[in-house]
Amino acid sequence: MRKWTTSNIPDIRGRSFVVTGTGGLGFEDALALARAGATVILAGRNPSKGAEAVARIKRDTPEADISFEVLDLADLASIAAFGERLRSQRDHLDVLINNAGVMTPPTRKVTSDGFELQFGTNYLGHFALTAHLLPLLRKGHDPRVVTLSSIAARDGRIAFDDLQATHNYKPMPVYSQSKLACLMFALELQRRSEAENWGITSIAAHPGISRTDLLPNGAGALSVFGLARRILWFLFQPAAQGALPTLFAATSSEAKGGGYYGPDRLSETRGYPTVAKIPPAALDRQAAARLWDISEQLAHVQFSNN
Repeated sequence: MRKWTTSNIPDIRGRSFVVTGTGGLGFEDALALARAGATVILAGRNPSKGAEAVARIKRDTPEADISFEVLDLADLASIAAFGERLRSQRDHLDVLINNAGVMTPPTRKVTSDGFELQFGTNYLGHFALTAHLLPLLRKGHDPRVVTLSSIAARDGRIAFDDLQATHNYKPMPVYSQSKLACLMFALELQRRSEAENWGITSIAAHPGISRTDLLPNGAGALSVFGLARRILWFLFQPAAQGALPTLFAATSSEAKGGGYYGPDRLSETRGYPTVAKIPPAALDRQAAARLWDISEQLAHVQFSNN
């Protein structure tokens, strides 16, 4: 695969995108898509950060068709309200990028609904969001759902006996579980789309190791992770570079349903988009189906009804 960059984004004028997360990778996704002429809805929980992100993009690209919508992925009611608003405002959606996330808070925290924060935000919130937007996506043109995983998924394990880490919270293993769950969801969504004729292409991507605020915001600026981000900055590629696999998955005709894309160098930690290696645990179809059924119950959604 050649060195794919934002200059390779095809003509996406007239296509509509929802991107979760207003900073870091989400911002870079939205900026690149807006530059390429797409209609972009940037979704996040902080209205002031959302307004700032939109203003920055419009300063860069005055003709950008971009707006902000409030969405708290740690609150099922907020997710349902977001879906209802979009369904009332739009008749279709072409691409959903499930990007936003939290990483390794040092102590166990929970969402508004009582789920462990990383599992609830990174995975379950995006699972619910996809279900609520499925009716719009099914009416989209070449609709795609791109879900962000992580190289941390390699070490992930779905702890079905303690999904919410109630009894054994360790920040990094719980983060790895959430990102493995995201990857399993992307693959299972593709299988179910094909089986149910939803017409949606589901693709997974990961950014390698990128220079965003995910580590210091989650673990804290003085944590081992936060200090590594600041002191060993040269090991982290720029966020714009880390966004390339996601943008490739969201826009390129070469991206395949059920595919997984990440950087091409140094064990997929940096570089340009290429096919990423799927961890064996993510290929467990029985576990993926079990996780899907549990997630529908937890999130109070049913994809089959959409």
